Amino acid sequence: MTPSWMTEDVSLFRDNVRKVFEREFAPLEARWRQQQLADRAVWRQAGEMGLLCSSIPEAYGGAGGSFAHEAVVAYEQGRALVNSFSINVHSGIVAHYLLAYGSEAQKLRWLPKMATGELVAAIAMSEPGAGSDLQAIRTSAVRDGADYVVNGAKTFITNGHHADLVCVVVKTDPAHGAKGVSLLMVEVTELAGFRRGRLLEKIGQHGLDTAELFFDDMRVPAHNLLGDDEGQGFRQLMQQLARERLLIAIGAAGMMQRAIDETLAYVAQRRVFGEPLLAMQNTRFKLAECQTEATIMQVFVDACIERQLSGTLDVATAAMAKWSITDKLCRIVDECLQLHGGYGYMTEYPIARLYADVRVLRILGGANEVMKELIARAMEKNT
Repeated sequence: MTPSWMTEDVSLFRDNVRKVFEREFAPLEARWRQQQLADRAVWRQAGEMGLLCSSIPEAYGGAGGSFAHEAVVAYEQGRALVNSFSINVHSGIVAHYLLAYGSEAQKLRWLPKMATGELVAAIAMSEPGAGSDLQAIRTSAVRDGADYVVNGAKTFITNGHHADLVCVVVKTDPAHGAKGVSLLMVEVTELAGFRRGRLLEKIGQHGLDTAELFFDDMRVPAHNLLGDDEGQGFRQLMQQLARERLLIAIGAAGMMQRAIDETLAYVAQRRVFGEPLLAMQNTRFKLAECQTEATIMQVFVDACIERQLSGTLDVATAAMAKWSITDKLCRIVDECLQLHGGYGYMTEYPIARLYADVRVLRILGGANEVMKELIARAMEKNT
């Protein structure tokens, strides 16, 4: 059943996006994984093909679409197993921080270049000693005249190697906990005091440029602060996390369906004891279970997309979507790999790459344990 958010316009957009990922980018994944990052040119190409900033207003260079268009990009990128560059981070996160909290000058300066891929964006939250607990960050930004002087380090930064524009989570007032957190937009190209570390070697997602970033007396213009005043960063982060976590869930749903489709195709042609593996009851029942669970998850995702479009998606529901769907994805991929037998352990098969790639989704965007805590807190408030 087609969900109500999938209008004719969005459906046509989906068909085009699917073709772009399958024909233009999926064939390059093997090379990108080998070199540990996508080519920088892919961002310009994605911009030309309308994949970037799809829900940013046309006045700022975007396509003027809605969250439904963002959802399509997230789902189809996941489904195509193209994970060597993160449109979610670039368009779904950083662009919307700018749209929601940026000054008119900031929006006009950066959003049009993000829409074309001239600028690649990243967000720098995690630190060596602070992950899901953002109040524990230590990167400091001290006001000095017309600038902030920034010192610290960030790690696990998606798009970190190619990024030209980084939204850095900093402490502008260490004595005030969450109220001392601010967001600074940093144009890092040839910026004194900014240094990129190594590309981090990961269990999966080998083509995604995940990097360390270092700031040593890095001077950033004070007018690059997001918001009118210091100390708004934690609130800004919390307000945007629901949509960010929903985007993770949407991509996970796309990968879930791809895992099932790959497995169905494999067991249909693989013969065991003289007959197709698909003819065996265990295989049929396992796939029936996987498809049922994936369909249930997709219905939940569609409901969350509807709520995001109507402005009623709350933090707890987004947390439910993020943890439940990423957890279910890992379980379904494991079942599908088992049905591939020994070939499922060979990296030439998509299911093997999926097995390694999806594990991190239970961690990024807030660990799933944190999601459950957020849900429990919401439940407590209703007692």
